[in-house]
Amino acid sequence: MPELTDIDRQDELDSLIHEIRDTLARHEVHEDDGGTDDHAPPIEDLLRDQDLERLARKIEPLHPADIAKVLESLPQNERLLIWELVHSDRDGDVLLEVSDSVRDSLIEAMDREEILNAASSLDTDELADLAPDLPEGMMQDVFTALPIDEREKLRFVMSYEEDTIGSLMDFDLVTVRGDVTIEVALRYLRRMESLPDHTDKLFVVDRDGLFEGVIHLKTLLLNDPETIVDEVMVSDVVRFHPEDSARDGADAFERYDLVSAPVVDEVDRLVGRVTIDAVVDFIRESSDEERLSQVGLTEEEDIFAPVRKSVRNRAPWLAVNLVTAIIAAQVIGLFEGSIERLVALAALMPIVAGMGGNVGNQTITMIVRELAFRKLGGGDIRLLYGKELKVALINGVVWGGVLGLVTFLMYQNPGVSAVMLAAVTLNFLSAAFFGVTIPIVRTRLGRDPALGSAVMITAITDSGGFFIFLGLATLFLL
Repeated sequence: MPELTDIDRQDELDSLIHEIRDTLARHEVHEDDGGTDDHAPPIEDLLRDQDLERLARKIEPLHPADIAKVLESLPQNERLLIWELVHSDRDGDVLLEVSDSVRDSLIEAMDREEILNAASSLDTDELADLAPDLPEGMMQDVFTALPIDEREKLRFVMSYEEDTIGSLMDFDLVTVRGDVTIEVALRYLRRMESLPDHTDKLFVVDRDGLFEGVIHLKTLLLNDPETIVDEVMVSDVVRFHPEDSARDGADAFERYDLVSAPVVDEVDRLVGRVTIDAVVDFIRESSDEERLSQVGLTEEEDIFAPVRKSVRNRAPWLAVNLVTAIIAAQVIGLFEGSIERLVALAALMPIVAGMGGNVGNQTITMIVRELAFRKLGGGDIRLLYGKELKVALINGVVWGGVLGLVTFLMYQNPGVSAVMLAAVTLNFLSAAFFGVTIPIVRTRLGRDPALGSAVMITAITDSGGFFIFLGLATLFLL
């Protein structure tokens, strides 16, 4: 039987989601037609429905990530009903896979015992990821239920910020001494029931647990069994400290094609490892946060979030946008007489503002991306200003010239065409300047450089574009 591809699996998931929606819709209609009570029946009664039992059988074999995908694709009431169909021993794994906003809604629907059972099924590093979303006071109960050594590991992981290597590492690794033979190492591996996920190498340590190097699995298989491990191990390897930036770690994983890497403390004692799956999750979450923050949104809201929560989440930056729109309107009002005398200005000024906004967003995206992976020194910043302003100047002259030609063909007015060329060029330069300045200043202030950047640059290019275009037209045409 041929193996399913990612596309096949996605098609199966889409089909299951549609089936769930249709089944629950039919069930809802049936309840509305046959019931006399205005209140919905308890979930326990719904679970006895034959259709829901069939759905439960289809959900049971799914990977936790696929179950998370199904839950994220459903509205709140349907999501909670399907959540009840997930077997309790898989709750913890699914909670780790869903988005932050969906996780909050699922945990809110669980009772204390269910949450404790879900938490107890997770490894220490996984539990540290879930801990911030648990109800207040619940984490202490979870902590108390852990064995002493697991408590220490959990305390260790939770002591690091979310954007550090320490928050990404796990303790599920295989170590071997450097003074043993490959045959001894292989016998040790054969006695294990299974290897930790993403095991591509063993970590070599001395008697005191100090890190010495790594030996790859292929090295174990291809060398003479009597060879001593430290003769074929690699000592010059990428290693991290718990305090290192997760961004730097992700960059190293990409640059060196890593699958796993050791984490050592200040005296080179091996304390854990980082694996590619944790790095990929970090990159994905960071990318999602960046896209949302550029327009002033947060991960607290998903597509099916309650209306009140969505309104509250979006209100602050809409208020900022309202203020900037009023400023832009006031700018236009300053040149009301000019617009009345030359009506073409009213039709052309949105083009100047719109194209400037596009340039600003392009520049901000590039700068935020660069800031995400490294700190910029004074020389780097000067180079960026020079490069972006040169690009803006060239694009302004080229595209301003195109717009000037189009304007001349439309209005047969060479003065308006010249003003259009100058205004587009100047607004492009302004957009590039502030596109570099906004994220750098926010970074220097210790803020997220992407947060609300699209809103701010749009406000600047709108107001600035109107002012530049109408100001030039007033000076030279009227």
